[in-house]
Amino acid sequence: MHEMEIVFPGGKRVDALYKGFRVETDQKRPDGSPGSAIEPFDLFIASIGTCAGIYVLSFCKRRKLNTEGLKLIVRRTVDRERRMLSEISIEIIVPDDFPDRYKQAVINAANLCAVKKHMEEPPRFRTYVRKISEPEPEPAGEEK
Repeated sequence: MHEMEIVFPGGKRVDALYKGFRVETDQKRPDGSPGSAIEPFDLFIASIGTCAGIYVLSFCKRRKLNTEGLKLIVRRTVDRERRMLSEISIEIIVPDDFPDRYKQAVINAANLCAVKKHMEEPPRFRTYVRKISEPEPEPAGEEK
């Protein structure tokens, strides 16, 4: 089981502690101005883009392709009625000398993103409460 600790350093800040790193998040202030860090939902979108980006960059580097100006643009479409995402698109911007023969292959590379794959086949969620003095429950059928 892999554990990530979520802590509350003050205000509306909620941070994640994992493998020696601290990922800071915050919420917008009531006046609409941004908080001190990225919002959790935006971090979720960033995780999709950065994950796909790792695969795109690796694809280009393995083939010794020019990566100057290479970037991904992640766009989201919201279903206003449901207040949920209806689509996430990833646009891969490549240099002008990017070979046309690799266009579909680089799309395929981006689609290997583990975050995206978990969205397509989501895991089961289990949320529960445990008092500090109580022992941790045994994980049900999970890897240790």
